[in-house]
Amino acid sequence: MAPMAITPPSEAQVDKTSDLTLSGITTALQKTAPTHLDAATLTPSITQPQKPVLAQPPPQPLPDLNASLLQETHATPSQLRPVPALTDPLRATQRLATDHMIQAHWSLSTGWTAPTLTPYGPLALMPSASCLHYATECFEGMKLYRGHDGALRLFRPALNCNRMLMSATRIALPAFPPAQLLALIVKLCETDGPRWLPKHNPGQFLYIRPTMIATDPAIGVQRPTEAMLFIILTVLPQMDAVPGGVKLLASNDDMCRAWPGGFGYAKVGANYGPSLVAQGEARARGYDQILWLFGDDGVVTEAGASNFFVVWREKGTGVLQLVTAGLGERIVLDGVTRRSVLELARGRLAKGTTAGEVEGLEVVERRFTMDEIRVAAEEGRLVEAFASGTAWFVAPISKIHYKGEDVEIPMAGGDMGVYTGLLKGWLKGIMWGEEAERENPWGVVVNEQ
Repeated sequence: MAPMAITPPSEAQVDKTSDLTLSGITTALQKTAPTHLDAATLTPSITQPQKPVLAQPPPQPLPDLNASLLQETHATPSQLRPVPALTDPLRATQRLATDHMIQAHWSLSTGWTAPTLTPYGPLALMPSASCLHYATECFEGMKLYRGHDGALRLFRPALNCNRMLMSATRIALPAFPPAQLLALIVKLCETDGPRWLPKHNPGQFLYIRPTMIATDPAIGVQRPTEAMLFIILTVLPQMDAVPGGVKLLASNDDMCRAWPGGFGYAKVGANYGPSLVAQGEARARGYDQILWLFGDDGVVTEAGASNFFVVWREKGTGVLQLVTAGLGERIVLDGVTRRSVLELARGRLAKGTTAGEVEGLEVVERRFTMDEIRVAAEEGRLVEAFASGTAWFVAPISKIHYKGEDVEIPMAGGDMGVYTGLLKGWLKGIMWGEEAERENPWGVVVNEQ
């Protein structure tokens, strides 16, 4: 699953619109993250980026984002926010943030300012700010875990930081070295993690939301010349424990979440706002989320804001397969949990490996349709299905409503499928410190102040 090179493709590979986008992103990297040019990415991938080929020598560089310049102003005792008990309903409101936040500002003329750590509070924005009018905004979703071994951990955080760079440049926001963003995230986790995730309550997490918005106060459809990066930690409820499994409503022919040549692969706000009406209607009808289909043939893309997986036996051959949408059309997100599921499946469940008491399977990333799922269910070839993402984690799918009928998804393990349970258990072991770092380096320990 190697990323494409940062060098803009030839006309034979992309159309003129895509070429303009790639060229514009390359220019932005030259201007806004000069020290990162040896490792920057502009492609829909979260792997280690490749070196760009510069069209012309870069201008005199402006200051990059630099975590070592962080200026700290800590909350006073009276400013500290009460940490709610585990049974407090406030935890389910998704409105509670921790004590501090980190900010950094950028402008076209001065580059990045020194970041600041301050007490959590409102942002100052002009009513004409670009993000309020033109959706010039991107973000990431991550978690800070309190492990059962007592340690605080992040899960593969470099992948999120690489992806945020890609999203920022896709939405005309400034670039930055991902390692510097990661250093700021770690600092905020070191500051607020110990109080909000106490050692006597292992198995809990905080949600991390790095965000970048265009703050340029000029009304006009143009590249913003000012931006703000901020990072907050919030309290979210557990979302993967859905009684009876997640129920999905397949989208109609007149609905479309993302399209080839668009920005479905980037984590930008414009991907999410337009989906909320349909999501609300689905919940009003008794379903948990929308299964987003694309095109007249109903190509499966994502389940809500999560990647979608199905386990079935291939028609004709009977080969057991784990199937998910590929990244080539750029209409699904290269999710960190998605990537981890695929890597674990290839390493621990693939045919020819030691899969324990379960049958080994083939891992496939390809274009597939809802009709293929329906036919597999009718023919008894459908084994299970699940969705994956940072918020939902790994959630079993029990039903998909499609063209007036319910497609029932087996859950042989009782509350989920057998393969869903294995993959979810392995990921939990890494995230919560039950699998040693020497065996799997995906869990990154955060030092505590």
